[in-house]
Amino acid sequence: MTEVKEIFGCNVFNETVMQARLPKSIFKSLKKTMAEGNGLAPEVAEVVASAMKDWAIEKGATHYTHWFQPMTGITAEKHDAFIAPAADGKVVMEFSGKELIKGEPDASSFPSGGLRATFEARGYTTWDPTSYAFVKDGTLYIPTAFCSYGGEVLDKKTPLLRSMEAINVQAIRILKLFGKTVTRVNTTVGPEQEYFLVDKAMYKERKDLILTGRTLFGAKPAKGQELEDHYFGNLRQRVSDYMKELDEELWKLGILAKTKHNEVAPAQHELAPIFSTTNIATDHNQLTMELMKKVADKHGLVCLLHEKPFAGVNGSGKHNNWSISTNAGENLLEPGKSPKDNTQFLLFLSAVIKAVDKYAELLRVAAASAGNDHRLGANEAPPAIISMFLGDELTAILEAIEKGEEAQPSVKAFLETGVAALPKLPKDATDRNRTSPFAFTGNKFEFRMLGSSASISGANIVLNTAVAEVLDEFASRLENAQDFGKEVAAIVKETVASHKKVIFNGNNYSDAWVEEAAKRGLPNLRSSVDAIPTFASEKSIALFEKYGIFSKTEVISRCEIMLEGYAKTINIEALTMLEMAKKEILPAVLKYNKEVFKTLKVKQELALNISLEKEIAYATKLSNLTESLMSKIDELDNILLETKNYEEVRELAKFFREYVFEAMQTLRGVADELETIVSAADWPFPTYVDLLFYV
Repeated sequence: MTEVKEIFGCNVFNETVMQARLPKSIFKSLKKTMAEGNGLAPEVAEVVASAMKDWAIEKGATHYTHWFQPMTGITAEKHDAFIAPAADGKVVMEFSGKELIKGEPDASSFPSGGLRATFEARGYTTWDPTSYAFVKDGTLYIPTAFCSYGGEVLDKKTPLLRSMEAINVQAIRILKLFGKTVTRVNTTVGPEQEYFLVDKAMYKERKDLILTGRTLFGAKPAKGQELEDHYFGNLRQRVSDYMKELDEELWKLGILAKTKHNEVAPAQHELAPIFSTTNIATDHNQLTMELMKKVADKHGLVCLLHEKPFAGVNGSGKHNNWSISTNAGENLLEPGKSPKDNTQFLLFLSAVIKAVDKYAELLRVAAASAGNDHRLGANEAPPAIISMFLGDELTAILEAIEKGEEAQPSVKAFLETGVAALPKLPKDATDRNRTSPFAFTGNKFEFRMLGSSASISGANIVLNTAVAEVLDEFASRLENAQDFGKEVAAIVKETVASHKKVIFNGNNYSDAWVEEAAKRGLPNLRSSVDAIPTFASEKSIALFEKYGIFSKTEVISRCEIMLEGYAKTINIEALTMLEMAKKEILPAVLKYNKEVFKTLKVKQELALNISLEKEIAYATKLSNLTESLMSKIDELDNILLETKNYEEVRELAKFFREYVFEAMQTLRGVADELETIVSAADWPFPTYVDLLFYV
């Protein structure tokens, strides 16, 4: 059996490796940069590059790549060999500090939202020394940020690092007022990742899965998730073997894969890591999604990360567990034994409450995508309404503060099982609320709206920046306060009174909550097309410009990219549907029609004294559905032609949402009904039963 301690981080240029290979002064300088975010001198980079190259070559690496996260939502890499020509006609292996710090990938072919013209090709990648380099598949991977020749941000890493710096600065101001001296405050994240596994041979027979990541057709199977027997159920051997290898590959790269289990839907599973600093957690989650697919392929499986691969069963999300910690190891969202007396905690909690309420639209945008629209609010994920769950104890404390009353002390409770042999279990202060989009879960907030394929960078950029602004406001008040304690109490009280509307501890799935949220004035941006334009609102631009996260131009460009991405996604799905309907489903249905009517004709010609009423009705139904299928194909074809009339991206995305998507749903409805009556032998591709229950 593989010794986990031996393989963990074995392919990572981590602190242990650095300390062993770098001179003490260089290691000290690099570690200071990593811990405090300070700049790195070129001479330090030169020494680090040499040590990094030697280590990577020993690991079998022949190339290096600046690994970055463009606006495609996935990662990008260009591989360069270490080789350099030598005088004797041979080569030497070289890697300089300049090559470590700076790369030049082509920037013209990545999404830019109008920031770059096609002919403006130059772009730059720059090393992120706060995230460890690693070796994978014979290449040294160097985590980097990505920008254009003009300095415009073209990636998801740069604004994330900026947002982390913003909250660091403001949190340190607050802590200083509490008499604490810390040099760094970081946000930390543990992203839980849901996914589906399907058989690779069956996957290859489904053009929709190959091209779009989800099934565009598929009748509901006789059994779905009704029996609730898959959740936390026994792992099938094939799945268990896959998970075992996935864990090992993740551990080699220093990724703290901790938990694995079956999820609610058949063929659905989850992996959860231990918390890491946000930018490292983002890198690790991108690697995790990549390795999930790569390892699955080795086991004859395909890993589906689409938010809704199958209709009628739960889709997949990604729970972003977010907290704030100091470099001294203090979690600033830890309530402690007596939350009502923990003034510092109540102040930071108030900052989060105000930030979430004030910038609810931005959090909604962070979860917006064509894929995620299928699951938000579908009794499997939170609705599109942003609210917060705090639990009974914290809610009661805040209510008492608002009323100017003394909050009741928390009492440690124990769970009585009624079985003498079982130990008494200490109860948590509050239950968990799986329906809440933003739930407090002990010492962190769980943002549950993200889709499974999404980068976690967007949500954390919003959270970090929004909370930084509120902390900035609080710090300015407190720095000028004559009585610090009274001013803290006033801030908490005012925050609760003004922003308690965002706190909801009930069932977010209920229709009653939708009505109640409307009364409270909470935004309900039901689709991505409704949500995305709010990203470029004046309030949003002002926030991001204030803390240097994005310029106005960069905000508008990202809005354009998201709307374009939505429209392109639906367009690809619609074209795929038409191809499958025309070339696979319709021919199969016509063939089955021929068999049915041929049999009916033979019986009629025999003129036997038998009733053909049911067969005629069956044949009629089949014929009518076939005619309807042809009609719906024509309708979708014609509606797609109309998209050429729209040049403005917001109107185009809106048309795709309101007309193209609806036409797709109608076509699917007819095709799925045909699947239930056409013989299994004639149906052209694997069904839901094949895909969900044969792994």
